[in-house]
Order: sequence, then C-alpha cells, then structure tokens
Amino acid sequence: MRTRWPTKSRTTGHKTPMKKRISSFRIVIAVFAGAIGVGTLLLLLPFATRSGQGAAFSDALFTATSATCVTGLVVQNTATYWSGFGQAVILVLIQLGGMGVITMAGAIGLVTGRRLGLTQRSSLQDALAAPAAGDLMRLTGFIVKTTLALELAGAAVLAPGFCSRFGLWKGLFYGLFHAVSAFCNAGFDLLGDPTPYVSFTGYAADPLINVVIMLLIVLGGLGFLTWHDIRTHGVRVRRYRMQSKVILCVTAALILLPAAFFYFHEFAGRPAGERVWTSLFQSVTMRTAGFNTADLAAMSQPAQGLMMVLMLIGGAPGSTAGGMKVTTLAVLLASAAAVYRQRSQTACFGRRVGDGIVRTAAAVLGLYLVLFVLGGWIISLAEGLPLLTCLFESASAVGTVGVTLGITPSLGLASRLVLIVLMFCGRVGGLTLIFAVANPTGDQGRLPAEPIAVS
Repeated sequence: MRTRWPTKSRTTGHKTPMKKRISSFRIVIAVFAGAIGVGTLLLLLPFATRSGQGAAFSDALFTATSATCVTGLVVQNTATYWSGFGQAVILVLIQLGGMGVITMAGAIGLVTGRRLGLTQRSSLQDALAAPAAGDLMRLTGFIVKTTLALELAGAAVLAPGFCSRFGLWKGLFYGLFHAVSAFCNAGFDLLGDPTPYVSFTGYAADPLINVVIMLLIVLGGLGFLTWHDIRTHGVRVRRYRMQSKVILCVTAALILLPAAFFYFHEFAGRPAGERVWTSLFQSVTMRTAGFNTADLAAMSQPAQGLMMVLMLIGGAPGSTAGGMKVTTLAVLLASAAAVYRQRSQTACFGRRVGDGIVRTAAAVLGLYLVLFVLGGWIISLAEGLPLLTCLFESASAVGTVGVTLGITPSLGLASRLVLIVLMFCGRVGGLTLIFAVANPTGDQGRLPAEPIAVS
C-alpha cells in the first residue's frame, strides 16, 4: 500500500495523513475481476447460447474466467453451446486477458490523449514487467501495433483453409478467433462440431496449421520486452537485455528437449512427417497455449508428468502466457549452479542476479507448487478421481494452459470453484495476490545470524 506523506493542517498545525493510494497490485486484481464479472453477465444473456435459454451461472463464470485468464479449460463445448454473440464475447475476453487489461487501458489512454497518473503508470509497469518506467506509453503503442499485426497476419494465413471447409464468413471468423486464441496462449477453439473437444487433432499432419499456430503461441509467450529488444537490436543478440537472452535460450530448450522425448517415446507409430509436427506441437502448446493435436489421455504417465512440468513453467514475464515463468526457472537453476560451484553470487550471461530476485523466484516456485498440489488434492478428494489426473487438471489451471484429460466438463461445483481460483491466481500472479492482501512491514534491520542445516 502506498501512502502519501502527511501534511500540516492549515488551521491546527497538526499533521494529518493524506488519502492513501490504492496499490498497483490491488488495481490489477480489481481490473481482472471486473473483466470477469462483466464477461459473466454478458454470457448469462439468453442470446449468448445457441439454445436461447441462457447459461447456468457456474458455466458463465467458469468460461469468463477461463477466457480472461487465457486458460482454455471449458465446461461447455465452445463451438456448439455458445452462439455467435457468446463466441464474440469469449474472443474479446481472450484479447483483453492476453494483452492484459491494464495494457489495454493504457492503449485507450494513448488513443484518447489522456495522461496517466503515477498509480496508473505503476500498474502499467507491473503489467508489462518493465524494469523501469521509461516511456511506457510508447512501449504500449508498440505492443498494441505488434499484437494486432501478428494476429491479423495469422488470421489471414489460417482463413483460406477454414473458408474452404466452413464457408466464407464462418471461415474468416474461425481464422481470426484461432489466431487471437493462439497468440494470447488461450487454447479456446471452435473445432468441436460435430465431435466435441477435439481441438486440432484433425490437423495433426497439416504443416501450415501447425507452423502458424506454433509461431503465434511462441511469439505471444516471449514477452513484450523481448519483442522490443528484437526490434531495436535485430540479430545483435549481445545488446539484448539479460532477461531477453534468458527467455530466448530457455524457451528454445523447453521446446526442443520435450519435443525429442515425445518424438522417440510417444509417437513412434505415426508417419514421419506427422510424428515431427505432433511432437513439436505438444512441446510448444503445453507451456500455456492449451491446444492439442494428440489424445493426451492416451499418452503415457511419464509424458503426462513432463507435460505438467511444462505447464507449471509457462512462458515469459510480461507476455500473454501464464505459469511461474521461464525466468523463474532460469534464476533457480543459476542459483543452484552457483551453490554447486561454491560461488558467492548468482550470475547469468556475465551479469549478477541480486539475492532479492533469487528469493522471489524461490517464493514463486513454492507458491505455485502449493497451489498445484493443494488444488489437485482437493479435486481428487471431492470427485473421487485418481490423483495424477486431478494434478494434471490443477497444473493446467494454475499454469493457465487449458489442456485436460477429459474430466473438466463433468466436475462438480466445488471442483470448478477450485479451478476458477487457480486460473485467476495463475493469470494475475500469486505474489500479486499476496502483496495486495499483506501489509508491508519493511526491513527489520540486520538480525543476529544462527546456522541451520539445509542439506
């Protein structure tokens, strides 16, 4: 909570505290919750469903949360349950959630010429994961233009194939919907007609669909500041921020290594071309996108375990992706390497990583593990389902991924509420929730040290 300095009263001369400002953490939570609330009300309208009878409140709330938090878990088939209006509402919520509601508000301020106050600028800085305030409005403009350009380019490439199958207008809408959903790492699709919940399994051997969807997912998950580095410095990678270098290296490793495992272990019986595309697609989509071109429930438990790890890691900070973030993983690995090599400081690419960042990374990991395990345990207890299956669902929710082993539509109200909380925490960030609720106590000063065994 930020508080302005007290001032003296003109009449009494005594100091009176000025009005407290709302912290940027609470603003982020309030804005996301508000977007979910509005989306829920719109999806409750009778004409939001194909039947014209309106959705149940739990279905509308779950869908609005999943769309705003760019997760992709659904309790109703998006293609057949929601009307064109309902699908359009979901699309808008995906766009808002992917770019960030705060970022969209900054874009509106940019268009209207309104200047942002200090609190709004701080909120925007947190939403973009920007290291310094700088020219946030110019950065916001760059983000909006780049996002729209990539989404429209993806839609233009996808549309012809959809038009040949579904007709002109429906094909154009399908191209736009799936381009936005892929770039925002949302995982919503409209391909479940007539067979529900099939995602992109019918396109497993289609190189064009695979390449476009994977490119949009990766670009959306790299983070806005990484784009800025690429635009500014091009191929001169040495001039990139350390954060951008870490994101690019870890992202490449998290795509290629799991893809190799899937290729040699899971899809050996498929034709060579389809085997390559299926392996790459599952590797890319599992870190928060939520599409799939293979039957995940039929995959082995080691593969499902690897997918859960990928879901928890997620994408880059300040991106359309969720999860605990690739930079968190990189900092923890670098810290462990420093311990193993008996070095006094954590370093990446010749730059020191502060002890405070290492502690934050450890706290983020601990928080995500608690949410992941506790959520899966509660769902298993409430539904009487195998724990591994429920942990997969829990990882999908808190990592804002959206893939499922098929149990989401049949879950009871209590389990749905657990997933809603996990999706919300995964999108706004667990630490954001803690910082919004907890009262900062400040540094306690240097306390006496005493050893404790940790090995």
